[in-house]
Amino acid sequence: MRAIWKGAVSFGLVSIGVKLYSATEEKDIRFHQVHREDGGRIRYKRTCSVCGEEVTYDDIAKGYDIGGGEMVILTDEDFADLPLTSSRAIDVLEFVPAEQVDPILYNKAYFLEPEGAATKPYVLLRDALIDSERVAIVKVALRQREQLATLRVREGVLLLNTMLWPDEIRTPDFGFLDEDLKVRPPELAMASSLIDSMTGEFEPDVFTDDYRAALQEVIDAKVEGREVVQPEEVEEAPAAAVDLMAALKASVERAKAARGEQPARGGGGGGGGGEPTPISSARSAQKAAEKKAAKAPAKKTTAKKTAEKKTAEPAKKTAAKKTPAKKAEPAKKTAARKTAPRKSA
Repeated sequence: MRAIWKGAVSFGLVSIGVKLYSATEEKDIRFHQVHREDGGRIRYKRTCSVCGEEVTYDDIAKGYDIGGGEMVILTDEDFADLPLTSSRAIDVLEFVPAEQVDPILYNKAYFLEPEGAATKPYVLLRDALIDSERVAIVKVALRQREQLATLRVREGVLLLNTMLWPDEIRTPDFGFLDEDLKVRPPELAMASSLIDSMTGEFEPDVFTDDYRAALQEVIDAKVEGREVVQPEEVEEAPAAAVDLMAALKASVERAKAARGEQPARGGGGGGGGGEPTPISSARSAQKAAEKKAAKAPAKKTTAKKTAEKKTAEPAKKTAAKKTPAKKAEPAKKTAARKTAPRKSA
């Protein structure tokens, strides 16, 4: 990396010499504008709209349009008298909790490297920031502009994050903010369930720029003179759902399926304890599947025994039906009573 700025961090009466390096780099694939017929580069000339002459950089000044076709021209001398802070100092103004800085304010990031004998005070400030769990609010002049910034620690290095000024943040003004829209509790519960099913640990390396990779493949194929392999078609986004609850339920099931979890089934569920996390749910689902597989043979054996019992039961019932024939004895007693009077005659 090449240092783009040198200066010092002013920490109270302590001055820490540092070098500034850009902490990020864009990976966009850049193109030149060329003539389609012969590939010649397209050049642009700086010409004056009044006289039509080509203008060199030495003759270019800054102009501010005040409207009505009038322009105020500013020279280098006009900028020299502005109350700009020292271009070689990073002034620490205060220390605040990091969560109090809205991420929308962040602009660009720069690494700070200690210069010369400034290593010890550099490490001291770094460790003090870690110990206090604070970030430093600083002012710095970069590229002839005073900027607000934060100073924090990342991977053992001081990181300078330039910020936008508060009046550079737009206020959202949308019609739906004035509408009285009510969200039903079941919808909110289902949306929360969807969030839970899609919750995980953020790992930046997992995500890739698929478009840039495909574009680079096209360029490489052009250079090597081979045929470009078409990438797989991306699944089309589903159409807007009419039934919000149905869409939420389907989304929850889809997210669970992507994690390898079993889809939810109807019926009551018991069980105490707190709400399961997505990770614990996945583990529980896996354990349940293992237990189910282990119990499968036992269920078959039980089924056979049940079948044997069922086949035995009809036999018992049949035997029970045959036994009522013994109840014919009372009829014999009745016949005996009827013959008794004849003997007495």
